[in-house]
Amino acid sequence: MSSQKRQSNSSKSMAYQEFGSTSNSEALQKAVPDLPPEQQNIRVQATRSGRKGKTVTVISGFQHTPDTLNKLLKKLKSQCGSGGTIKDNTLEIQGDHRQKLVTLLGELGYKVKISGG
Repeated sequence: MSSQKRQSNSSKSMAYQEFGSTSNSEALQKAVPDLPPEQQNIRVQATRSGRKGKTVTVISGFQHTPDTLNKLLKKLKSQCGSGGTIKDNTLEIQGDHRQKLVTLLGELGYKVKISGG
């Protein structure tokens, strides 16, 4: 008898949706403004924490769409000659490339500062 109750409860939870359909994923995505480079304050920092002793240059403060970030990351990786990735709107370039990245981003029009020691 208890197994019948469990089956009926699980079928009810599958049919009921409190906030409507979740199929419209475009409406659920967070809107990210694509600001011009002159209006963005970028921080460049070299860090090792959580990376097994490997130095990574972290560039944060971007307010761009994912497509724009991908294009920028590709350009910066090729200029530095190393790999990198995007995590939570921050770019990570392998190795310590702070000075080079500050000059490259400055040439692109960003307001750039070195953060940390």
